[in-house]
Amino acid sequence: MKIKVDFDLCESNALCEGIAPDVFEVDDDDFLQLKTDETTEENLERVKQAVASCPRAAISLEDA
Repeated sequence: MKIKVDFDLCESNALCEGIAPDVFEVDDDDFLQLKTDETTEENLERVKQAVASCPRAAISLEDA
């Protein structure tokens, strides 16, 4: 699945980074960066948790 972020909605509060640090990272300028835009079997559940935890609903998953 593809990971999508609506950067206009994103507040870069790092909740997603705390849940899935192998996928999400807030950089030194306080902007969210995706380390990858694809899920794997290993990270899928954590990415789903990050999607559900995003207070601005800025993260979504799409079928590849």
